[in-house]
Amino acid sequence: MKKFFIAVSVLALYLHWDDISGFVAGTPDYPADEGVVLYATEWCGYCEKTRKLFAEHDVPYVEYDIEESTQAYQEYRRLGGRGVPVVAANGTVIHGYSPQRILAAAQSN
Repeated sequence: MKKFFIAVSVLALYLHWDDISGFVAGTPDYPADEGVVLYATEWCGYCEKTRKLFAEHDVPYVEYDIEESTQAYQEYRRLGGRGVPVVAANGTVIHGYSPQRILAAAQSN
């Protein structure tokens, strides 16, 4: 029975290593020199709404497609990403589409 629990524990660690390592290391900082960063996909409707929100409010941002870039996907996961969009701005990470929170973070200096 001990071997079974050890095997299940090892399997759980393996399957959730990204989440565990992110938790142990803490929430990482995103590259500060990039300002507002959008982690998104091409097909996501809320990602498109976020792009339009930035355009309407003249918010400069850098976008990374998490399906096209392995590095972007890894950073997205380290920021706790489980869905898109994820916006990192001025030390704040916003998961999902929340116009008020996104603008508040993007426009704070």
